Amino acid sequence: MERNIYLSNTDIDDAIKIYLKKISRSIDNIKTELVDIREANGRITSKPVFAKISSPNHNAAAMDGIMVIAERTYSANEANPIVLKRGKDFEYINTGHLILEPYNSVIMIEDVVPVGDEKGNDGQSNQLKIRVQSSPWQHIRPIGEDIVSGEMILPENHQIRAMDIGAVLSGGQTEVEVYEKIRVGIMPTGNEITDSYENLEKGMLFDTNSWTFKAIVEDLGGVAERISPVEDDYENLKTAILNLIEKNHMVIVNAGSSAGSKDFTSAIIEDLGELILHGIAIKPGKPTILGIINDKPVIGVPGYPGSAFLVFEEVVTPVIRRLQRTKAERSSKVTATISKRVVSSLKYREYVRVKLGKVGEKLIATPLKRGAGVTMALVEGDGIMIIPKNSEGFEAGEEVSVELINDMSIIENTIVSIGSHDLIMDYIGSILSKDNIQEDDDMERQIHLSSAHVGSMGGILALKRGEAHLAPIHLLDEKTGEYNTSYIAKYLGSDVELVKGVKRVQGFMVSKGNPKNIRNVEDLIREDVSFVNRQKGSGTRILTDYLLKQKNLQSEEINGYDRDMTTHMAVAAAVESGTADVGVGVYSAAKAMNLDFIPIGNEEYDFAVPKKYMETYMIKSFIKVLRSEEFKKILVQLGGYEI
Repeated sequence: MERNIYLSNTDIDDAIKIYLKKISRSIDNIKTELVDIREANGRITSKPVFAKISSPNHNAAAMDGIMVIAERTYSANEANPIVLKRGKDFEYINTGHLILEPYNSVIMIEDVVPVGDEKGNDGQSNQLKIRVQSSPWQHIRPIGEDIVSGEMILPENHQIRAMDIGAVLSGGQTEVEVYEKIRVGIMPTGNEITDSYENLEKGMLFDTNSWTFKAIVEDLGGVAERISPVEDDYENLKTAILNLIEKNHMVIVNAGSSAGSKDFTSAIIEDLGELILHGIAIKPGKPTILGIINDKPVIGVPGYPGSAFLVFEEVVTPVIRRLQRTKAERSSKVTATISKRVVSSLKYREYVRVKLGKVGEKLIATPLKRGAGVTMALVEGDGIMIIPKNSEGFEAGEEVSVELINDMSIIENTIVSIGSHDLIMDYIGSILSKDNIQEDDDMERQIHLSSAHVGSMGGILALKRGEAHLAPIHLLDEKTGEYNTSYIAKYLGSDVELVKGVKRVQGFMVSKGNPKNIRNVEDLIREDVSFVNRQKGSGTRILTDYLLKQKNLQSEEINGYDRDMTTHMAVAAAVESGTADVGVGVYSAAKAMNLDFIPIGNEEYDFAVPKKYMETYMIKSFIKVLRSEEFKKILVQLGGYEI
């Protein structure tokens, strides 16, 4: 056997880039399996995970106190307290418990005063005095506040974390489809290496590297098969490598990578497969070997511990992460611009999870849902913003400090979408995150989508402040009957283009069988009909107001007009739960919640994009998804859409 020579002295960044390209087939060969979500921590989803039920699945008290009928409290004030009778006007309730009919509001226990000596079997007073009026749905967590049935909980290619397990279980799912764990064969080599730790003979060395490698692989979420040291014999080494290759996704050969007379690793790889590189320009760690056998990575790691650990960290770990579709995590603090106002109590230090994205030179932080019962913010958050005690919060546009949860490489490849809500945004985000986009600079990037639901006008204003890459909008011009173009011209001018999205059907969402026989906008003002609205500035709210104006109807006549939700799914959940008889929304939301739907018109759901971002790889990828056959199939499945 001839002595090996180094085939290359490649820069480490170039070496990793070359090698990761070469092992693309290895990634495609990773199989999937169905596992219990309770045992899935650290696994990677191979399909999106959707909620089977809403969370909470009932209207629940957000505070300890009493549940009341709000309308019976309107006359209460400091000068005119009123007395409530248990069983007639109120019932006691604890946090999280079910709100019973006919009660529709909760008063905190500290805001009530016992009256008289009469008590129930539980020892609590049967009469209470209140001095403040209660409003409908005060201190009540509505059904679907956190998760709505049919909503995407986890996207594809997502590494499951502890908080994700809770969210998936809250959504009624117990099994998820994931990629199989990456199996790594670890083979220590050398005549001088021993697996016996009782006595060390002169000239021998304990095998320590392979056990450390095994622990690192397990920390990374893989499964390590470590074998006893193999002597420096060409045929024995060859047989051992083939055995490990057959049972694992990749193999690490420790020692035997240098240019000594007994260093056979590179020659065996050439014999059995393809030698990609032998020699990387790092010190220590130069004699690293990168090869492929049977479409599986085989890496020769130098034997000296200093070299071995450096190469494992800088070369082996990126390969394992690529095979299992995970990214490296780093924790640090950054300064970001907050995209919307956040109000906080003066009493506490508050921790608010945010979604981050980079728009131009600005890092934009979009606050996620807040509250002790909310789990989806844990799933979606890129960072944590701290509001100090004695602070009232932050105004939109203020700079805030954010502690990172996700890596900056993810955040910098995130499209910041701020505007109108639609179910399709979740699907677009899932499709985007599935593929690695290769740009002209030869860099591979995985695109992510941050979608904040603030309504169409909120999206327009976010673009005006330079805080979004795009804004989903569906704004009706009452004068022309056209959608979106006049609003862009009025508020944003010629620097913004309109990317056509989808046509969708808006209508009245009602319970199955339409028990209140709701047919048109005039039915909204009936005394026996309760309504749930979308938030101010949303395109759906503007459409609703337009319909009322056409019929000369006043919003004050509608029971529930001021009760608003931030998404179509939340409106659908309110109707499905029976806390509202009707709401305006898109057909796909009604279908997802098994509601009846009365169409009231078609509209155009488009995307306003500043011209300076139109040629960026992120927006081009976004438009590619809109045009894709996969997206068209999803629209057909959802129903109520046209390209």
